[in-house]
Amino acid sequence: MFEINGQPCNLDIDGKRNLLSVLRDELGLNGPKFGCGQGECGACMVLVDGQPQTSCNLPLWSVQGHAVTTLEGLGTPEAPHALQTAFLHERAAQCGYCVAGIVTSAAALLARQPRPSRADIVQALDKHLCRCGAQQRMLRAIERAAEAAAPSA
Repeated sequence: MFEINGQPCNLDIDGKRNLLSVLRDELGLNGPKFGCGQGECGACMVLVDGQPQTSCNLPLWSVQGHAVTTLEGLGTPEAPHALQTAFLHERAAQCGYCVAGIVTSAAALLARQPRPSRADIVQALDKHLCRCGAQQRMLRAIERAAEAAAPSA
């Protein structure tokens, strides 16, 4: 048993399956994407106990007893996460393939460091590959979200 987006989840399936396939095929969560299948591109990023992890190479057994959060668990259409709102305002998603993983990693960054520098943001996104050229808009969106969500100094 593990927690997915705040809800308990108990599946009777092979614990050797990778978390990404379970999230997409068994639970219908399409935020994490299959990219490289080797944990190198970041398209499949999820949070495990608040820490970014690539789900394509993470066996299901390794998340037993832990809390897993996908893009779908960050906010709702009625109450989006500050990052989701900022990405919309900055038009930071081009093709959208890498965005779920980037937003998920950025959420972990903002949770541990509410006012990150540009260098901190770049470092947090270092594991993500994006080929569409929206990186500057993504950085602006993360900075915008940090300003909107961070407590006043």
